[in-house]
Amino acid sequence: METIALFVDVQNIYYTTRAQFRAHFDYNQFWYVATQGRQVSIANAYAIASHDPKQRQFHHILRGIGFDVKLKPFIQRQDGSAKGDWDVGIALDVYEAAAQVDRVVLLSGDGDFTLLLERIKQRFNTPVDVYGVEALTAQSLIEASDRFIAIDHDLLLRR
Repeated sequence: METIALFVDVQNIYYTTRAQFRAHFDYNQFWYVATQGRQVSIANAYAIASHDPKQRQFHHILRGIGFDVKLKPFIQRQDGSAKGDWDVGIALDVYEAAAQVDRVVLLSGDGDFTLLLERIKQRFNTPVDVYGVEALTAQSLIEASDRFIAIDHDLLLRR
């Protein structure tokens, strides 16, 4: 049975599905589709820590599905700008996992991960599936993936 490692850029998925579809991503359906016939070795979801009860409940739901939720504080700078992305953390974890599993599955449309995917192919020859909102996913990331799966209505929560 193929072993996989799942990595979710929660902020990217939230904002791209909201912008494109005005809907929320269905993590339960995703888990069902992505893990069928496969053994999950690692499943990380990277999010921003919050005191908001709805956000905390969402993190509990992700844990219930099977994800290890990694939280990072939201940093508000004095100039009013904010910082709260997980790109480096995700990249490090994906790179380490690529040596241990048969396939990596990345949920993000962020083109910053293109070099990571290229390096994984060179170093480990581990295939990478990318799930993203097609219109909002960097073309370079789509091309660097072994398989791109466009997020569509089948992976969105029904209202």
